[in-house]
This record gives sequence, structure tokens and C-alpha cells, in this order.
Amino acid sequence: MSQPPHMSIEDRQKALELSKHSRQLRSKYKALIASGELTFGDFLSIAQSEPTLQRMRVKDLLESIPGYGKVRVENLMRKAMISPTRRVQGLGKNQRSALLEHFRLPSLTSRGSLLVLSGPGGVGKSTVAKALREVPGFWVSVSATTRSPRFNEVEGRDYFFYSNEEFDDAIRDGLFLEWAEFAGNRYGTPTAAVEDARDKGLHVLLEIELAGAQIVRAKAPEAKLIFLEPPSWEELVARLEARGTDSAERRAARLTLAQEELAAASLFDTVIVNERVEDVLRTLIRLASS
Repeated sequence: MSQPPHMSIEDRQKALELSKHSRQLRSKYKALIASGELTFGDFLSIAQSEPTLQRMRVKDLLESIPGYGKVRVENLMRKAMISPTRRVQGLGKNQRSALLEHFRLPSLTSRGSLLVLSGPGGVGKSTVAKALREVPGFWVSVSATTRSPRFNEVEGRDYFFYSNEEFDDAIRDGLFLEWAEFAGNRYGTPTAAVEDARDKGLHVLLEIELAGAQIVRAKAPEAKLIFLEPPSWEELVARLEARGTDSAERRAARLTLAQEELAAASLFDTVIVNERVEDVLRTLIRLASS
């Protein structure tokens, strides 16, 4: 087995100084991009004559742009078919064009808010989400689920109904912003649709379970988590018992779970009591704009 070449003290010192200079140069340009003094297109132009910048990972470069966190960058790179390990010098013509076109869009200054609505079963989350669909400037995410559709549910409007195998494939490919298991079924939020809507300036509402909400908080810290409470425990019981789609055993299980879910309200940024849908909508609109 061949031995690595021996480096003199002087050569080692020069290598360390060169490495330090490269780190400083990359940090300098990332700071310029973060401050808005340098555009993405300008960086690519400068990098053509600067080998140190050409060796930067595309992922690191994109994450230095204001408003671009890990999830948004992963989604953008996936759409542009760019490997997570790709460096600037390795960008193909089509990949460069896709990124330049993306950053010509006015999404940086008009990106929509991300609202996450959770609460116990039967509290009225679906009713609120349905009403919000009619409010201009808002988009309500459609979740994927492995459960069977109810008699009044439509594919693509209420849910995307996946088989267990399809859901496994989506998890493996990193296509969900969050996913969680609830009452024996799995639910997930497709990332691409959420990011596209926010890039268009639409405020996005995710109507998801508590476990999923906490995952979104970790992946998208800018998200505003909202907990929807019933006016009273008696009102929640009445709503759950009025459902015609659940068996008696299922309703009992939901009530037990609801007690646990109500205790999680303190984990959310805002708590709204669902006395009137109109009042809930006004609060959501205010939160999205604040």
C-alpha cells in the first residue's frame, strides 16, 4: 500500500493558510448574499473566475439566501434535479437556468405565511379549513393518508388516498414536510405543493394532527402553530357523538384521546376557542398578515 506524500512544515503551513483563506472567502460571499448586497445571479457570474467559490456546495449557497431554510432548499434542489452534494462548478446548463429563473420570481419579498391548525378531533378544524378555502390569498394544503375515504370525500379535494406502499415510497423519497400516525392510519403533508403556494405569495394552512404540528415547528421555525379549542368539554362530546361515521367504540376512543390532546394546547403559539367560524377566520387572517 502506497504511503501519502510527505509534507514539509512549510508546505503544511501554506496548505493551512490556503484553507483558511478559502473559508474566509466563502463566508464573505455568503454574508453578502444573506444581507441582500449580492444576488444569486451575481454570485454565479463572480464564481466563474474564482475557483474557491466554484467548489462551494450548492446547498450551502442556497441556505445563505434569506428565507431559504433546509426544507425549502431541499425542495428547490429536487425540482431542479440537483444532487445534495453538487458543487457550483458541477451545475449543468439546465440546472443553472432553473435556479436563475427561480430567483427572478418576486417570491423573496412576497412569500406567504405558514399556519398550522391542530386540535382535538371534533373541534371543527375541517369546517374552518373549508371556510378558509374561500378567502382570497389563502391556500389550504391537502394531506395524503392511508385510511379509506369516507362516503362524502373526494380524491384530491379532501385527501390524497395512498396505499401503504405508496406512502412508504413517499417517506423514502423525502416528499413529506411532515407525516404522523393517528388512530391506526398515516397522514402526511406533501412538501412541494406547500412551497409552491408560499412562493406564489399565498398564505398556507395545514390542518394536521398534534404530532405533525411539532414536526413542522422543527423543520419550518417560521410556522405559526394554532390550537383550536371547543367552547366546552360538553360541546366537544356532543359533536363527537353526533358523528354518523364512527362506531360507539370509536367515539369512546376519540373522547379519551381528546382529553389528552386538549392538554397539549400550551405547546402552541396561539389558542383559539371555536365558538363561531367567522371569528376563527378573522383571527387566522390577522395571524397570517402579522
